[in-house]
Amino acid sequence: MHSIEVSNISKFYGKQKVLDNVSLEVDKGQVIGLLGPNGAGKTTLMKILTSYLPPYEGTAFIHGLNVQTEALKIRKLVGYLPENNPLYPEMYVREYLGFVLKMYNTGFLLKKRVDEVIELIGLKPEQHKKIGALSKGYRQRVGLAQALIHDPPVLILDEPTTGLDPNQLTDIRAVISELAKEKAILLSTHIMQEVEAVCDRVVIIHKGKVVADDEVARISRQASSSDSYHLELKEKVSADSFREIAGIAFAEALSETEWILHADTEKDIREGIFKFAVANGLSILSLSKNKEKMEDVFHQLTRGITSVDDN
Repeated sequence: MHSIEVSNISKFYGKQKVLDNVSLEVDKGQVIGLLGPNGAGKTTLMKILTSYLPPYEGTAFIHGLNVQTEALKIRKLVGYLPENNPLYPEMYVREYLGFVLKMYNTGFLLKKRVDEVIELIGLKPEQHKKIGALSKGYRQRVGLAQALIHDPPVLILDEPTTGLDPNQLTDIRAVISELAKEKAILLSTHIMQEVEAVCDRVVIIHKGKVVADDEVARISRQASSSDSYHLELKEKVSADSFREIAGIAFAEALSETEWILHADTEKDIREGIFKFAVANGLSILSLSKNKEKMEDVFHQLTRGITSVDDN
């Protein structure tokens, strides 16, 4: 039994389809990064998994419980940090965490559990302040603390490191990695370094569809095994023009004269690019070679990149 199991989930807002036949699984001990551009459907999927929204089609289960029919049980099993992190600014940090813990009726000793979570999340210096007086980074920590307070087996975190400074980022990433030893974690993020730092697998959603689902290490190897070339020309050209260059997989337009050419070979193809320019009477203003990164793979999957093999 998977900790999280999503099978063929679709969701509409009016006539707009925001999730299209999405399937994925998360097991205990895994951190899965959910990536996608704004509007891809990440937050909608998370709301379905926490029983805040019903799906239009498909099923989703948390520890074998259906999110549509077992909503109250689901909420005891899930720690949820929403994207907008709604808090009570007039409450003190300790007061708020105690208030949340009481709602779950867990049997934890209140003071002891609040102390444990405050220590874990690094809230000790600010624990006696009102939430409204905290910096954005510390408010984000409070949001993460409330998701953890009842010690759920599943964590669903929507942009958990928003607003954190570099030192705080390192601390929270370490916390998430430690928590993953005993929990299943699904988190959304726009930060590629975060995916590489804490995630075991990445699921990329674009226009409501899963366009990639693979281990982070494998995607990183895929990226680092090829090169990209930044090309700026004096003249305007079309993507079809690059069909003439052997070894080009995708031509990504930055403007009418500026391109990122993604190679499908480890062989240096700059000579071929120069020959292409000479043969077509084009003037090269600049040409540079770069190793592909995971970010480049993400762009290829979520931007309307033109393949030179497309008709």
